[in-house]
Amino acid sequence: MAAKRLARTAGLDYAILSGGDVAPLGAAAAPALHALFDWAERSPKGLLLFIDEADAFLGRRGPQMGEATRGALNAALFRTGDQSPDFCLVLATNRPEDLDPAVLDRMDEALLFPLPGQEERESILSLYLQSYISRTGPAAAAEAANAPSRPLSVRIAAALRGRARPADAVTLDGVGPALVAEAAAATAGFSGRELAKLVASAQAAAYAAPDARLTADRWRAVVAEKVAEHAARRGFVEGKPAW
Repeated sequence: MAAKRLARTAGLDYAILSGGDVAPLGAAAAPALHALFDWAERSPKGLLLFIDEADAFLGRRGPQMGEATRGALNAALFRTGDQSPDFCLVLATNRPEDLDPAVLDRMDEALLFPLPGQEERESILSLYLQSYISRTGPAAAAEAANAPSRPLSVRIAAALRGRARPADAVTLDGVGPALVAEAAAATAGFSGRELAKLVASAQAAAYAAPDARLTADRWRAVVAEKVAEHAARRGFVEGKPAW
């Protein structure tokens, strides 16, 4: 989102490349990257190229690096050795320490996007509740009329309750700022994606109920379930499974 906003603010075209898509190209990766940079240089407005999971092919050189990946890295380094008036790169990675030193040397700015703090988590949860559960007015009516656009989990929950379409609105029953603040305090360490999934699960829980109501008890049950799942995932990462 930051890369898109930067491109829009600077008046640049925007393109995205997943680093994980480069390695499977094998020997064709280097020519494909040269073609990509040639295309970027033809942008009439200038191009911001966002490379997600950049460490997938811009990692440190070493004996473990395959010839194709090394060729892709060298191609990227060759095309970014000087300042360019035609394009700029924005790299994203969860493992900046794995990037090749020559890649890091080419970066003019480094920004850290940490996990959201408690106030940010509260704002994110409130935003998703308003956007996906308590939405009212014409936007809600239009969304209800287009049931396939809803998350699959919501459509499955509605089908299990015998609803042909999950068009009836979810009613918030006792889920207000106090419960949102309580959930924000309980979800320390959650990413924005995990918070979005939490609210999606709460929406599905409401649609799974006969009355399509998101009560305080249902909300707390979903929060507790997601907190347990988060702890289990952390256990896997640390080599100490919680399940």
